[in-house]
Amino acid sequence: MIHHCVFIHFRPEITEAAKQGLWDELRALVGEVPGLREVRAGANARYEDLDHGFADGFIAVFDGPQGLAAYQAHPAHQATGAKLVQAAQGGLQGLMVFDLDLA
Repeated sequence: MIHHCVFIHFRPEITEAAKQGLWDELRALVGEVPGLREVRAGANARYEDLDHGFADGFIAVFDGPQGLAAYQAHPAHQATGAKLVQAAQGGLQGLMVFDLDLA
């Protein structure tokens, strides 16, 4: 099982409603992308002040590497991913991705 963790440092002008729209788009991929089991998204609870500006994020859970590959190639993911990059502070510099393989 792959936990695809994406942390985002949004530009200051990105509203909570815009963030929610992005999360909704990602959640809508469950059932559409083979191997994508779940998407959870939101703001960092900040129990430790170590987010370095990456105050929001999401975790997508996949059956395995094939599911992650299908997601990466899926046009809906690519469209939403482009919106995330556009909304992030500094574009790609405002994103951090960590794939945890819990096989």
